[in-house]
Amino acid sequence: MERNFTEICRDLGLSPSITRKQIYEYLLKSKNHPTVDEIYKNLIDDLPTLSKTTVYNVINLFSQHGLIETINTSNNEKRYEIAEHAHSHFICKYCGAIYDVPKLTISYDKNMMPGFVIDKEEVNLVGICPNCMKKIK
Repeated sequence: MERNFTEICRDLGLSPSITRKQIYEYLLKSKNHPTVDEIYKNLIDDLPTLSKTTVYNVINLFSQHGLIETINTSNNEKRYEIAEHAHSHFICKYCGAIYDVPKLTISYDKNMMPGFVIDKEEVNLVGICPNCMKKIK
């Protein structure tokens, strides 16, 4: 059974404000890995007092508590998604679409990196998606 937002916040010691709930629910139903600008544009009609600063603050809070994942694209654009399950991403360099793909890992020798502590391993693939390939041909 899926926990509701109020329970999630309670477990994390966060206040379940309307703004936080709206942003969380938008990310939960959004499968396009939105940017802060996209989140803002899609919620401003429902939350007229919303600012981009507020969206950034909520995104940072959610990220600190492990509720969301940040996807770093090759054009230095950050996108966000609910942290539901471990997976990697395929990013189309033509249309910018991001696709979830099974979790990919890389092999590396930790002995070649003395003194480094790895907190997170992120593998993204960049290329051309099937839709763009059809347009190119």
